[in-house]
Amino acid sequence: MGQKFTTNLSSFLFEYDTPRMVLVRNKKVGLTFRLIQLVVLAYIIGWVFLYEKGYQSKDGIISSVSVKLKGFTLTNSSEMGPHIWDVADYVFPPQGDSSFVVMTNFIITRGQKQEACPENPEAGKCDEDGACTEGKFLRRGQGIMTGRCVNFSRTAKTCEIFGWCPVEIDDKVPKPPLLLAAENFTLFIKNSITFPKFKVARRNLVERVTKAYLKNCTYHKVRDPLCPVFELGYVVKESGQDFPLVAEKGGVVGVTISWDCDLDWPVRHCVPVYNFHRLYSESNNISPGFNFRYARYYRENGRDLRTLYKVFGIRFDILVSGKAGKFDIIPTMTTIGSGIGIFGVASVLCDVLLLNFLSNRDYYKQKKFKQAEANSIKPEQEDAVSSFTCD
Repeated sequence: MGQKFTTNLSSFLFEYDTPRMVLVRNKKVGLTFRLIQLVVLAYIIGWVFLYEKGYQSKDGIISSVSVKLKGFTLTNSSEMGPHIWDVADYVFPPQGDSSFVVMTNFIITRGQKQEACPENPEAGKCDEDGACTEGKFLRRGQGIMTGRCVNFSRTAKTCEIFGWCPVEIDDKVPKPPLLLAAENFTLFIKNSITFPKFKVARRNLVERVTKAYLKNCTYHKVRDPLCPVFELGYVVKESGQDFPLVAEKGGVVGVTISWDCDLDWPVRHCVPVYNFHRLYSESNNISPGFNFRYARYYRENGRDLRTLYKVFGIRFDILVSGKAGKFDIIPTMTTIGSGIGIFGVASVLCDVLLLNFLSNRDYYKQKKFKQAEANSIKPEQEDAVSSFTCD
């Protein structure tokens, strides 16, 4: 055992393995070697250099977005009568950032004031006062319970609450949507971006978008792909949805602006690409649509009152992404070095084929591997030895 350990240790310390070059005249191995080299070369040139642009250094994007909407519509409902709507009425939030909602439908509860009244039967039915805990509120309720069970109607009793009364009861969504004309409203997107590493700043109002052009253009993915003015109906349609259907109960649409710029070319070629996506599934009937509530407050006879709106609308989320690349000697040399290293795959695969699968593999092994004792080699017998390749 000790002798074997000593022998292994001696071999490890005092023996040296070095590749040996052998010229193999074998059509199968030679053809395999050249085909592998060709595939590697095509990968390096086609994918790494041309498609991935491995000769460039990369930089991420810093972005800012603001929006403006334009459009008017007239409604004539039983609750409001004739009413004109402009951007101050139907856009939330009013400052117009990268995420906003355009109202397309609504339900109104008028004349609410803070007092005690019966809860909505859908949330707080009861049979006795013990079912209404004073000071608590129900998950779907609209106020704080007083501890009393009172008559909501001749046939229903509910917990009494202190809140904004009368409570919201009407849950019938108007059909067709009251602001269906929002389909023709226009959205103006202003997007500013910068690539800090390359000190390049751009706007989506590129050189081809002049003042005269901007006054009359409307985005179309074929005719006007650089126009930053969008019809809401077109945006919703391009996202794969039907505007009247979405407008009834609301929905969510994503607008993506992509900046993929090759800065080896003049900067005027760095332009945005717009795409539109549905971010809401109509097939999901759990909490369908998109809605929220807001109120308009006023004072009457010394009391504060409000008009409550349950708003149904389309939420637009504007998402900006991008990257830029520019020639740099360091990634270029790194990519070339990696490519040269990948060429070694051809030699490895040829070795496997030559030494394990061919009929003359034992003969090739004898030619490839040779044992030599350092003390027995005379100077005139030394051979120049280099790495093994197949040819």
